[in-house]
Amino acid sequence: EVQLTESGGGSVQVGGSLRLSCKARQYTFSHYCVGWFRQAPGKEREGVAAIDRNGARYIDSVKDRFTISKDYAENTLNLQMNDLRPEDSATYFCAVAELFGRCEPDWGTGSGMDSWGKGILVTVAS
Repeated sequence: EVQLTESGGGSVQVGGSLRLSCKARQYTFSHYCVGWFRQAPGKEREGVAAIDRNGARYIDSVKDRFTISKDYAENTLNLQMNDLRPEDSATYFCAVAELFGRCEPDWGTGSGMDSWGKGILVTVAS
């Protein structure tokens, strides 16, 4: 059974930075589509960034501010978040596909993701 554990969340001021990490057990990040999602109170979950063998993709609101990456040595999935804004406040989840090397076109809905972490809270104070 795949187990995913997020870390690195917390509170930060507007314009600050955080780095989220997702550690996996019984899973290797290098082979499949993996991504970060978030859900704010009262809002639907949305995909933030995903990466597969074709590269990374981001939602428009985080482009040029967030960077998704894989650390093959540590077998972790990271999300570097810079220039944070209050609207980035949410619980962030990492998620992984276990069958597909490429992300689904509608990856942002969670399509194709098979395992999810429990989430970690990010709060951006204005």
